[in-house]
Amino acid sequence: MKAISLAAALAFCAMAQPGQAAARPEVVSPGGGEATSQLPPLFQDEMERAQEFVHAMMEQGVVVPVPKDPGGGYTHEQHKRNYRAIHQGGQLYAITGDEKYRVYVRDMLLAYAELYPTLGDHPAKANQNVGRLFWQVLNDAMWLVHAVQGYRDVRDTLTDTERARIDDNVFRPAVKFLSVDSQRTFDRIHNHATWATAGVGMTGYLLGDQDMVDRALLGSDKSGDAGFLRQSELLFSPDGYYTEGPYYQRFALLPFVVFANDIERNEPERRIFEHRDGILQKAITTTIQLTYGGYFFPFNDAIRDKSLNTAELYEGVAIAYGVSQDPGLLSIAKWQNRTVLNENGLAVSSDLAAGKAKPFDFKSMLLTDGPDGDRGAVAIFRHGSGPRHTALVAKNSSQGMGHGHFDKLSWQLYANGHEIVRDYGAARFLNIEAKEGGRYLPENESWAKQTIAHNALVVNETSHFGGDGKHADKFAPTQLYFSSEADLQVSTATIDSAYEGVTMTRTMAMLEVAGLAEPVVIDVLRAGSDESSQFDLPLHYSGHIMETGFEVARNVAGRPVLGSGHGYQHVWVDGTSMPQADRAFMTWILDGRFYTYRFVPQENGNIILGESGANDPKFNLRREPMVIQRVTDASSATFVSALESHGLYDGATEQTIDSRSLIGSLRYQKHNEYDVVIVETKNGAKTVLAISYHDDPDLTHNALADGQTVRWKGFAGRIVLGEEGN
Repeated sequence: MKAISLAAALAFCAMAQPGQAAARPEVVSPGGGEATSQLPPLFQDEMERAQEFVHAMMEQGVVVPVPKDPGGGYTHEQHKRNYRAIHQGGQLYAITGDEKYRVYVRDMLLAYAELYPTLGDHPAKANQNVGRLFWQVLNDAMWLVHAVQGYRDVRDTLTDTERARIDDNVFRPAVKFLSVDSQRTFDRIHNHATWATAGVGMTGYLLGDQDMVDRALLGSDKSGDAGFLRQSELLFSPDGYYTEGPYYQRFALLPFVVFANDIERNEPERRIFEHRDGILQKAITTTIQLTYGGYFFPFNDAIRDKSLNTAELYEGVAIAYGVSQDPGLLSIAKWQNRTVLNENGLAVSSDLAAGKAKPFDFKSMLLTDGPDGDRGAVAIFRHGSGPRHTALVAKNSSQGMGHGHFDKLSWQLYANGHEIVRDYGAARFLNIEAKEGGRYLPENESWAKQTIAHNALVVNETSHFGGDGKHADKFAPTQLYFSSEADLQVSTATIDSAYEGVTMTRTMAMLEVAGLAEPVVIDVLRAGSDESSQFDLPLHYSGHIMETGFEVARNVAGRPVLGSGHGYQHVWVDGTSMPQADRAFMTWILDGRFYTYRFVPQENGNIILGESGANDPKFNLRREPMVIQRVTDASSATFVSALESHGLYDGATEQTIDSRSLIGSLRYQKHNEYDVVIVETKNGAKTVLAISYHDDPDLTHNALADGQTVRWKGFAGRIVLGEEGN
């Protein structure tokens, strides 16, 4: 990729043939008063959006308050608005050449040149590393990343005196604060450090300061053990998966890609977008793959309302398109209906207007975790296409550093445009001051991170790794198998370190069942312990219960609390049951579709129906339902479950179709070391999932299923009983 200036891109756009883009109002280049192009619609809309914001800020005047408030407070939000206005004001000047934008950015930065030298530690500092303009150093780094881009667009137009005041009173001190005074953060392998190194490096390029650039790229001591390059090597797996999960991958993406773009512009000989086999390009497309309906899978400390409609992905999609020219990225930009005001955004907008977009290839895939790809993985299975396709996600990844949750071998399911099997994400109201100043809530530790809050096995009412994050960071599951064949998609992973003396192996499969229109999710979880234990397997679901096949002893007068710690103190018990075979199911409805969760009862087993929200005096938790399969006084347990999507309900026509499960029974048989699961529909068709746990694809296996011998090759197989050859 060869970086080009926005002015050159605008000139190129001016030479476009008629009909390549819709006619829009003309713009003026900084070099003079001549019209340079008819802008494509998306770019024009983005420019008008920026003008609306910047003009409102200009009407307010230059307001640079003394920092006082935490996240969500007035001064915090004003400084955020200011760095956005500096950035966009500079971009608007680069596009239009209008003097008012240049003057506004200059005056704003001169005001910061008065304020910044007077600042010490932010008065609202908490347990995070303290900032100057903001309550944590991360936000100061974000300010620098944005502000330096706006400054770049106007710096050459300033007088020597103005330039020196801004350089020496704002940007050089900000770089010193981030890279010297906050060295511990700067040299971390962490998203906070990514923002800091990006801001420092971009400032170094602008000021012609090679020392800044080298510290940003190689760490404060320039050894290469830290810094931007090392972060790109340690924070992403070879598949482009970011170890803290999709939410933080989205957040960290912007400093990675904008600094890389600056590196490409200033030092193209580094070939930064080819570094580590194109890891930054992979990271962008992987971030998009880690979504459903545009929203990120809410792993770890994720805010659930974050989607591809976010500034980081507007920039990321534009830069990735500039590098790859992948037409699938244009469809993402179309979905976002946003872009960025630079040469990459112009290219996206022009090619989108020219009809070059193709659907983005959302697909089944295995994303390894860890810098060497050996720290577990995330398996994504997809069925169908469009916004209401089905997606099964098996989270077999590492802890995810400080933002990790104790949820080894957890899973989620999406269908019909909704999250059916849920992950809680973070307990936080971001930047809402009334809720702990917008910080993480206490319940993030006591509930959201704990294992019982996820679809993962809990042993003896204690979270994985005893709830010790630093200990958990040392271990990860092992991904044993992955396959995405059309009729049987399978992921199997194992871990023996979440509990001392306990091994857990879980197979998640999307199985085409004979006679059913939609695939059925099969869950087989083996657990073995060195001593007699209690095993709890929760399922957190979205919807309203229609029926249960089993009688429930309901707690209608008052609900007891499930336990006293590790998240159990936050679970109300609605009722309990001891289901019998073929009656062990429950059905719920969500948005006109029915879902039946069916499981194989075990010895010493019972069912708990519960809801989150107990011991929550400040109403910080969402009230969400769950069902827990419990096995007590056992040294081993095998949980076999199936989740079926079926039928429809149309309230407008008062029509209901197939509201009851189409499956007649779910059976499990162990044959030597093999697991055999039999799904029988009500019309008598039998589909078998057979698991050998041997990964040799040419090795043939035999087992009994309902008294019949079934054969398959490799790790797992799908067999329809009664079909010729089975």
